Amino acid sequence: MFLLVSSFCLCRALGFPSVRQTNGGCFLPHREGEEWQQIRSILGKHMLKPKEVESYTGTLNEVVSDLIGRLQHQRNLHERHVVKNVADEFYKFGLEGISSVLFESRIGCLEPKVPEETEKFISSINTMFVMTLLTMAMPKFLHQIFPKPWQKFCESWDYMFEFGECLITQGEKVEGKYLTYYLAQEKLSMKSIYGNVTELLLAGVDTISSTLSWSLYELSRHPQIQAAVHEEITTVMQEGLIPTAAEVAQMPLLKAVVKEVLSWYVEGRETQKRPRLWWDSIFFYYRFCGRGLMGTLITLCHYATSRDETYFSDPNSFQPERWLHKNASHHPYASIPFGFGKRSCIGRRIAELEVYLALILMHFEVKPEEEGQIVSPMTRTLLVPDKDINLQFLSR
Repeated sequence: MFLLVSSFCLCRALGFPSVRQTNGGCFLPHREGEEWQQIRSILGKHMLKPKEVESYTGTLNEVVSDLIGRLQHQRNLHERHVVKNVADEFYKFGLEGISSVLFESRIGCLEPKVPEETEKFISSINTMFVMTLLTMAMPKFLHQIFPKPWQKFCESWDYMFEFGECLITQGEKVEGKYLTYYLAQEKLSMKSIYGNVTELLLAGVDTISSTLSWSLYELSRHPQIQAAVHEEITTVMQEGLIPTAAEVAQMPLLKAVVKEVLSWYVEGRETQKRPRLWWDSIFFYYRFCGRGLMGTLITLCHYATSRDETYFSDPNSFQPERWLHKNASHHPYASIPFGFGKRSCIGRRIAELEVYLALILMHFEVKPEEEGQIVSPMTRTLLVPDKDINLQFLSR
């Protein structure tokens, strides 16, 4: 989430129309103090409580079933049943799922022919993250000499807000258990709703896509672990059904795989916090024995701690079992991919990544397109694969 904050801080400093007009200080990650607390409490009621999240199960199950159909379609296009660039498929899945929860409507991401505006939204997210690196690294005066990165950055945000606003307008009459309805009932301004819904859209698709892609990549390279996970799933699950949260709770190895992936490939490499309240400052002062004053920026690097031998034995080896038997060196904050406390990821419960992964592994055995091919992480503001992840999906 800090990456969105960084991006918006940059927008605030340099300025562009959509952020000034649509965001208006109402965007959840970059609001602070009482303003942030108001928005967070409204969203948290409907996105963090398990019973509330259960109300979205039926809607999400339909989307997950369509994902399996989409993977079947894509693998059948290749004689070796290879799905090219699986991250792109999971991008579409994430956007479809989040849209179904927000607007009670499907936007066609998992259809054989994906709508042009949806493809453009996904492309805008990618461009925004790439351009964030360039624009943050450039001094302000260079933007006049080399205007293209900043121009593309602005165009990407403009379209993302336009896309979100369009979906909200289409879903204004939604009633019942969906988030747009709840936001409207809380009497928030439309400016605030536009900003927060756009945040949920773009934050969700990248997280879901990244985690599922890396999970299947690592399982394809470790067939013994994949076989053990599949056995665990089939022992708990009845054939043809979609796993529930209660059933996933009986799959410790599957949950350990997701934890290991989130630790290894933590999408946001860092978390930033700037204490704004006096009690925050006192905590940081005494905890770190330094100048813990209000406004001091604290940056925690998850990527470094997740691969630190102090906390994890053989940290560069893929070992999901480490999460099944935590040893004495394990530190509860050594790996916190969703953050913790009040600033933790607002969509972590809706993600339910283990459910999606379980259903995929029930239907397919996953193998690398080419044995021995290594895909490494790289920074594109977020941590992403340095090349396409292409996998064979073989029917079970």
